[in-house]
Amino acid sequence: MQKSVRYNEGHALYLALLARKEGTKRGYLSKKTAETNRWHEKWFALYQNVLFYFEGEQSARPAGMYMLEGCNCERVPAPKGCAAGSAKDAALDKQHYFTVLFGHEGQKPLELRCEDEVDGDEWVEAIHQASYSDILIEREVLMQKYIHLVQIVETEKVAANQLRHQLEDQDTEIERLKSEIIALNKTKEKMRPYQGNQEDEDPDIKKIKKVQSFMRGWLCRRKWKTIVQDYICSPHAESMRKRNQIVFNMVEAESEYVHQLYVLVNCFLRPLRMAASSKKPPISHDDVSSIFLN
Repeated sequence: MQKSVRYNEGHALYLALLARKEGTKRGYLSKKTAETNRWHEKWFALYQNVLFYFEGEQSARPAGMYMLEGCNCERVPAPKGCAAGSAKDAALDKQHYFTVLFGHEGQKPLELRCEDEVDGDEWVEAIHQASYSDILIEREVLMQKYIHLVQIVETEKVAANQLRHQLEDQDTEIERLKSEIIALNKTKEKMRPYQGNQEDEDPDIKKIKKVQSFMRGWLCRRKWKTIVQDYICSPHAESMRKRNQIVFNMVEAESEYVHQLYVLVNCFLRPLRMAASSKKPPISHDDVSSIFLN
């Protein structure tokens, strides 16, 4: 003889209490019994993947429970017997039916109905999402994304460390260059001649220095004027003037000679050679060569 399945009734009652208070979906539904094929109105409460039903909304103990793991819920049309012409059948025809199909053989489907279409759609969607298999698949997808993101983060960390080392090397190089610049500036300061601060000098000393500077300039200009005048009157300056005059005359004569040669070649030599090369030459090439022999 097969024994009945035992379960933790206390924990089931605790879950039923949570379903009554915090259930995902709660409300009245009509449930079709498998023995008599009659519809009975029950108060249902969905908590996680367990569907409890009570005799009424105020009932403390559940009348039954269904495990929804691996099940499927879908809308179904009204039964054929509801198409008669009576008022009761017309009211039943307005009901919205849906069925919970369990994922194994031998288990009859759970047939439910409600009066509101929107409420029925909400129940179908809630029962459809009650299975943890979809959550496990989503968890696997999220885990793959998490692993991918971890790999990206590790790669970015390696790149960040490399950049950090490069920045540290650059900071070290900058500090070294700064120290070199400071050393060069100190060397430049040492090599620069000492210059006193003129703003701290006495005004009388400034006046004396100004007069001395003026006198030195006047003496230098006077001395230079005397030197220039003496040189102009000297024999060397006279000979240099004669030499420059001779050089200028030679340059002028050579320029005139070059100009005359240009006129002679372009106005006489080339035209005569062209005439000697014509069909009826007025002069021969030998005559041209003898004329311009020199």
